[in-house]
Amino acid sequence: MTVTLITGAASGLGWAMAQHWYKAGHCLVLADIDAEALLRRRDELGDDTRVHVVTVDVTHTPELARLVRETEAAYGRLDLLVNNAGITHRSPAASTDPNVFRKVMAVDWQGPVELTQLALPLLERSGGQIVCIGSMAGWMPVPGRAGYCAAKGALTQFFEVLRLELEPRGIHLLMVYPSFLDTPIEQNALGADGSKATHARSTIGGMGSANDMARMIDGALARRKRWLLPEPVSRFGSLLWRLAPALYLRAVRRKFAADIADSSAPVTTNSNGNPAT
Repeated sequence: MTVTLITGAASGLGWAMAQHWYKAGHCLVLADIDAEALLRRRDELGDDTRVHVVTVDVTHTPELARLVRETEAAYGRLDLLVNNAGITHRSPAASTDPNVFRKVMAVDWQGPVELTQLALPLLERSGGQIVCIGSMAGWMPVPGRAGYCAAKGALTQFFEVLRLELEPRGIHLLMVYPSFLDTPIEQNALGADGSKATHARSTIGGMGSANDMARMIDGALARRKRWLLPEPVSRFGSLLWRLAPALYLRAVRRKFAADIADSSAPVTTNSNGNPAT
């Protein structure tokens, strides 16, 4: 029996992974802040003996502790922890309410860190695995996502250090670095004042499928890979940022003009397509 705990499991990539591993025979603990959506997902999967749902706000430590206790009570073990829950924002760094940054950091960094610490005794007992859903935004600047970039960068650094400590103890860690996925995270992005962002999402390259990503994550776990970087465009962008940063900055200024400008002001461009100053 393989027991898998997934945060942010009611939609997007979390739900895609839940379906994939349910079909593979896993027992699932699905955690999400949306209680109604969790119950719908449990009913869609259909087998109450293999699906346990827990409503959790990952920014609250007591709720994370309860999630780990319920996992052990339901199945007696934990083999795979998937830190997937996340939020983002689309707003200029200089004009964003600091509470937006606090919330993004709490969900995208503090939550995974605390949940992993709480789950380590179960994972060490099973020789288990951890998946963290990072982002290429943690490696390179993405306009309008300062808080998200900071949170994902912190996530990467923390878990890379943790990997050094855990591998000798038999726990495997996979860091996943998708770029743009067709999931609700961007549809629910926060704006500068903490309400829902109203301007359109800017992207580079194609839009990935959550189902395809779930299959790639499963394959990477089977091969005990440490990192999964699925999109060539993102890999190229990361190299460009390191090798030719001025060229990278020109490209993202042009592509993400709407995210750099204040959402209350119209974005104008010059003849080269760059934001006018």
